[in-house]
Amino acid sequence: MCEIHMTKAEARRFILYKQGLLGEHRFRGKDGVLAFVRQAGCVQFDPIDVCGKSPEITLQARVAGFTKTMLYELLYEDRKLVDYFDKNLAILPVEDWKYFGRERENHRSWEKSHQEIRLVHDRIVAEIAERGPLCSADLDIPDKVDWYWSETKLSRAALEHMYFCGELAVHHKRGNMKYYDLIRNCIPKEIVDAPEPWPEDAAYLEWRVLRRIGAVGLLWNRASDAWLGIPSQYNSFKAKERSEVFAGLLDKGLILPVKVEGIDHTLYCRAEDGEIAEIIRENAFKKQRCEFIAPLDSMMWDRNLIKVIFGFDYKWEIYTPQSQRKYGYYVLPILFGDGLVGRIEMTYDRKSRQLNVLHIWYEPGVRVTKKLESGIKSALKRFEIFNGS
Repeated sequence: MCEIHMTKAEARRFILYKQGLLGEHRFRGKDGVLAFVRQAGCVQFDPIDVCGKSPEITLQARVAGFTKTMLYELLYEDRKLVDYFDKNLAILPVEDWKYFGRERENHRSWEKSHQEIRLVHDRIVAEIAERGPLCSADLDIPDKVDWYWSETKLSRAALEHMYFCGELAVHHKRGNMKYYDLIRNCIPKEIVDAPEPWPEDAAYLEWRVLRRIGAVGLLWNRASDAWLGIPSQYNSFKAKERSEVFAGLLDKGLILPVKVEGIDHTLYCRAEDGEIAEIIRENAFKKQRCEFIAPLDSMMWDRNLIKVIFGFDYKWEIYTPQSQRKYGYYVLPILFGDGLVGRIEMTYDRKSRQLNVLHIWYEPGVRVTKKLESGIKSALKRFEIFNGS
């Protein structure tokens, strides 16, 4: 087994290169959006829009010329991407739909307010078949039921349940309002009807873990938000299960151990990414890009790992009471070159089409040079254009 040795600086560049955040852009335009999502497996979704939604911010940091329209078209016109659950709610390549049959089957067998939903199921199918894509407000079903976060309309719960089960797909959105259509109208029949690629649970879990390692670049066998959404016989993906999966991946030669100077725990990369270690050693990457990183960016999925490798302690404080926040409501890490040099809080005023910078905090020890100031100024200009797209 080939063991890779790195310094922390090399580990930083390894992750950034894998993420498409080091040196010149590797992802460009609409094809670049699709290529990155396929590489990452998924882009985590969140509907909050302060200065762009998290998946949009993730893509604008990597894809030269990215516009929000590109993502919308790939989801709801080209149908090459699809909304579903992977790393929690996410956007994934449509061809990966077949891998999540277990999750859909679990929802078919049980759901909150399952009996009430069953009573309106056939009616909703018939209405969508006759009228086309519908949202919950289009259905004359005034009843309320218990749902995952609180009481909600039965129409909404039923549509979401049928979406979780794979009977419906999100056809399009207006703002955050989802319009659902029958799955056969949104995803090709050969994908919907494809057999389960991993009938054995062990192989399936190996695929999920390998996918997450590839999404971040380097990961360790430790408890982490990077494993969220992976099914488990426990409430979360526990150490015993993880260790069995890592052992299987190592035995098959699908991952490589990575020893990073100054870090006690072994990290791992996908075997196919081992060549990145040589690429980062052989290239200077003179271009120092400045990018704003999304709160749910795949690079940030394991914040303890980021703290150890980048020396950057990040918490998304959106759910922290205002009086307890150290920084702000929606704060983004600032990447410059191969370091996380600070954090920025911005809002975008859609009426005036203006980006407002509320705060910039630089990390201790960071020298605010003319190059850094110029990089941030350029990134802000691109970010304002992106928000207007």
